[in-house]
Amino acid sequence: VQLQASGGGLVQAGGSLRLSCAASGLIFSNYAMGWFRQAPGKEREFVAAVSRSGGIRYYPDSVKGRFTISRDNAKNTVNLQMISLKPEDTAVYYCAADRAYMDTTYSVRDYEYDYWGQGTLVTVSS
Repeated sequence: VQLQASGGGLVQAGGSLRLSCAASGLIFSNYAMGWFRQAPGKEREFVAAVSRSGGIRYYPDSVKGRFTISRDNAKNTVNLQMISLKPEDTAVYYCAADRAYMDTTYSVRDYEYDYWGQGTLVTVSS
């Protein structure tokens, strides 16, 4: 199984970025997908999750209204659209796959995810 994240970079505060994660080696539609981030010296933080079909999405308050997760099961990809970026959004962003046996489930806990991508760095300058 491989999860390949891309799209990170340097952006000014208030700007936008779109992260993508391409999955291979798994039946993508059997997995809920999530994005997490880890800033230097901090613990990994949940950012967004989407259910198997894409019908359910969940965000923590810190990114709600600014981040949008989406998936394309035909292309085995999951995206994270980020707008109104803040310096505190600076982190390495990871996509992850969680084997889900129901379409209504997703997880905010990193230890429940089965596979992880390598991470892509997002830097937001003030």
